[in-house]
Amino acid sequence: MSYREGRFWQPDVTVATVVIRDGRLLVVEEDVGGKRVLNQPAGHLEPDEAIVEAAVRETLEETGWTVRLTGFVGAYQWQAPETGRSYLRLAFTAEPVAHHPERPLDAGIIQAHWLTPGELRARAPEHRSPLVWRVVADTLAGRRLPLEAVAAL
Repeated sequence: MSYREGRFWQPDVTVATVVIRDGRLLVVEEDVGGKRVLNQPAGHLEPDEAIVEAAVRETLEETGWTVRLTGFVGAYQWQAPETGRSYLRLAFTAEPVAHHPERPLDAGIIQAHWLTPGELRARAPEHRSPLVWRVVADTLAGRRLPLEAVAAL
């Protein structure tokens, strides 16, 4: 049990996808508590869902893009200072396959953008969390594991 909350501790498990096309990164602008922030297409793992399926689903729901995962960047742990909530982010790389502009985006998503790495980095104060740039930096540095490193049994 968590001594602070009086209940069992459990991190929020999330997936995120770094999608690169012509040197640009697919990011979402979203409203979080009345504040506009930037993030990778990302979201929570749902019950009975494979991790890789969650990454593809979240990307489609938040951007209207169908993607093909190409690699596993890594697992990242972060605690939000404002709330004390802990997050475990599983990050992937992907390539865009098809855009579905008619598809409505998830609630809270304002729009998707294609930004250069420099544009995204320059907008660091708008990032939803430090995970946004860290995952992109690791991706740009070539950090990759095969998708087989993530298994669903």
